[in-house]
Amino acid sequence: MADCNESLRVRPGDGNALRSRGLVHLKLKEVDSALADYDAALKADSKDAFSLYGRGTAKRWKGDATGADADIAAAEQIRAGIAADFERYGLSGP
Repeated sequence: MADCNESLRVRPGDGNALRSRGLVHLKLKEVDSALADYDAALKADSKDAFSLYGRGTAKRWKGDATGADADIAAAEQIRAGIAADFERYGLSGP
């Protein structure tokens, strides 16, 4: 988290740091913070499969099945196998 925050201090709005921090928030079960970071990352790149999948996961945890399904489907269309990336980070299935 500290590395992500420092990166964002130096480069505000950096999509890579935002999506990385979103992942950290997910792992900590800080769902609202994860959503905010993924939303911000997607403003920089609306086709970022990692951020779409992460946001879909967060939406699922918040009970937004429709939004989760849409984000996850979009992520998988951009990058087949994106779920495996999240599994490697210890987040299996949304």
